[in-house]
Amino acid sequence: GNLQCRRLGTFSKDIMGRSKTSSLAVAASAVACTTGALTMSSGLMQGFSLPQQVRNAGAPRQARSGADAGASSTSSVAQQPVPTTLLAGASSPVAALAGLVVAAGSAAASSSSSGKKKASALRAFENELGVQAPVGFWDPIGFTADGDVAAFKRRRATELKHGRISMLACMGYMTPEIIGKFPGYLSPSTGLKYADIPNGLGAISKVPWEGWFQMVFYCLFVEYKSGFGKDYKEGTPGDLGWKMLTASDPAKKQKKLQAEIANSRLAMTAIMAMFFQNGTVGTTGPEMWIGKAPVPGSAWAFENELGVQAPVGFWDPVGFTADGDVAAFKRRRATELKHGRISMLACMGYMTPEIIGKFPGYLSPSTGLKYADIPNGLGAISKVPWEGWFQMVFYCLFVEYKSGFGKDYKEGTPGDLGWKMLTASDPAKKQRKLQAEIANSRLAMTAIMAMFFQNGTVGTTGPEMWIGKAPVPGSAWAFENELGVQAPVGFWDPIGFTADGDVTAFKRRRATELKHGRISMLACMGYMTPEIIGKFPGYLSPSTGLKYADIPNGLGAISKVPWEGWFQMVFYCLFVEYKSGFGKDWKEGTPGDLGWKMLTASDPAKKQRKLQAEIANSRLAMTAVLAMFFQNGTVGTTGPEMWIGKAPVPGSAWAFENELGVQAPVGFWDPIGFTADGDVTAFKRRRATELKHGRISMLACMGYMTPEIIGKFPGYLSPSMGLKYADIPNGLGAISKVPWEGWYQMVFYCLFVEYKSGFGKDWKEGTPGDLGWKMLTASDPAKKQRKLQAEIANSRLAMTAVLAMFFQNGTVGTTGPEMWIGKAP
Repeated sequence: GNLQCRRLGTFSKDIMGRSKTSSLAVAASAVACTTGALTMSSGLMQGFSLPQQVRNAGAPRQARSGADAGASSTSSVAQQPVPTTLLAGASSPVAALAGLVVAAGSAAASSSSSGKKKASALRAFENELGVQAPVGFWDPIGFTADGDVAAFKRRRATELKHGRISMLACMGYMTPEIIGKFPGYLSPSTGLKYADIPNGLGAISKVPWEGWFQMVFYCLFVEYKSGFGKDYKEGTPGDLGWKMLTASDPAKKQKKLQAEIANSRLAMTAIMAMFFQNGTVGTTGPEMWIGKAPVPGSAWAFENELGVQAPVGFWDPVGFTADGDVAAFKRRRATELKHGRISMLACMGYMTPEIIGKFPGYLSPSTGLKYADIPNGLGAISKVPWEGWFQMVFYCLFVEYKSGFGKDYKEGTPGDLGWKMLTASDPAKKQRKLQAEIANSRLAMTAIMAMFFQNGTVGTTGPEMWIGKAPVPGSAWAFENELGVQAPVGFWDPIGFTADGDVTAFKRRRATELKHGRISMLACMGYMTPEIIGKFPGYLSPSTGLKYADIPNGLGAISKVPWEGWFQMVFYCLFVEYKSGFGKDWKEGTPGDLGWKMLTASDPAKKQRKLQAEIANSRLAMTAVLAMFFQNGTVGTTGPEMWIGKAPVPGSAWAFENELGVQAPVGFWDPIGFTADGDVTAFKRRRATELKHGRISMLACMGYMTPEIIGKFPGYLSPSMGLKYADIPNGLGAISKVPWEGWYQMVFYCLFVEYKSGFGKDWKEGTPGDLGWKMLTASDPAKKQRKLQAEIANSRLAMTAVLAMFFQNGTVGTTGPEMWIGKAP
């Protein structure tokens, strides 16, 4: 809102006189910062250096390489292709919003002087800053269609000003909520403390007029010192003289400046969202991020509806349900279910053709279009004929018609279209099934968007979509012999960070990985050690009387550490950076080598193993500490409940501690709390499911090993097709060879077993897993117990083992010796 007001304020000037941009107008944006962030801005607002050779948008490429590239004249530029886009290929849709805000006032001015668009102008800026994958060059509206270089540079300077202010504003929203505000007085003469200033939009009503004067005066001062737009009129937009983002290497400098623009665009969008959310919920506390506190009869009127699940509970951060409108809630729920069901099908549609192939025959016999001709994923859009689109649209309309155009949510139950697949006579079971549908729907809606993005980025739905682009000689796989490349995964870079083969960037990332990993290893120890051996004796802060024993373990510590403690931690980090030369390890030496060698050896092989172990443990620790944060935040403690589930509730979670499967040394183990409600029926259903999966997994493990040892069956699997057992590859490769009749037989057999066992009659009326044929039995109850315990233990081992086999098989591409002992050297 502030940014738009700023542009509206100068809109008429842009039309009449193409006036310069003033920082006066961005003062309103800074109000979103707390006083702490405003103070920080004193040092940061004086500029972020932008190199002339890359930011001088108007100059031709040849001129930009010269010493005076930043001062190319308008006459020299006029002979070159000129730009047509302000954003020059925004890195994401985020940039679209940022660009609209930044350049709204210049559209009319540009159009008044454009005359005739130059055909060559469209791509004039395609190599400029801001052109980033996956979008690339992007100018849908054509703000600079007139080719006015001066206007382009003015807009770029405006974009950078707004972006820098927005980055500070975003930090200003978050920082005070995390570490608190400055101590002392903002205005001693009026008795106004920093603590008295609300965070966010509420600050507007508290800052005295002298404060506003200071902010406005500071903006004028910055404008004056920078020559009232001298940066974009005579030099490089955004270069106000103080160069924070710079480097001697042009490529590194380019990356830094690209990152500034990308982060600026993200921040401009983010701060608008924060303004909106802050204004909607009226606070910058937790309610701003996770939704309003319950209001009787309104927002939380639906807290007992389907979809309210642990650990989040009822979650409506935007406040759609704040008015308590039941009809609107049911309509949205019906819409959610439709989207979710379609998304679940879409996710399966991405994966299934890659695993088992496509349908045989023709999709459109009249046009000779085979199913095999349709690309998987987004590529299919260009191949489906218009008749196909018509059929899909017609089918959707047919479903709507048959369901009464919303009759389900208007008169009945949202999503109930008459055909009940998810149902049960037991209300509790039915509830669980419907909860699962909503949870899976939400996951699928998120997953399909990620698949679209990944598919669009890498351009295929093959392995590259899931594990990264195929190696490019001399680039992505140039680091396959570096530390951290370990079996069974090998070199793994699905996002393609190393695709450009930049050794310096690789070393910088490796140093960053090691720093994070080392901190995470300490953090993991910090979670566990106090619970095992206790805390330090004495005082953490004698002056405040704060003892070590007073500091909660885990996330709770954040609220107890005084600001002096935070200062010490930050200072220590800066000290370590200073002593290590601010990246000297990866710039000139070995990433992570800060001079003190704890992991070393005279034997190069032993040293290599130690360093490999450090990276492996670092990665494990980074994952583990995030899991600890989540688990700690979920159960609210770092005690035993965090590790083994919530404390027993009489007659509930621990009611099953004497059941089969409770074995030493772990004992009863239910960290997620599936059994917390003490529901015996649910426990028995899960036990039956566990046994089914375990028995299948034991067979699957044998299926992996037996053919490799004693060979395969003789003869034909499918005589009609001439398909022999010997033709079927072992392991995952078999999926591509089994004909559809084989899949049908397998599915039919599973259904037959379910039918013969009464569709769950074993756990509903008897003993889970007892399907009538007793192989594991004995007249002695103790022996029988041991056999059944062994079955469960072996089942669990097999379920883990077969997943490991799938992974190993998929990684090495064979079920031969290489799968078990690693690839040949």
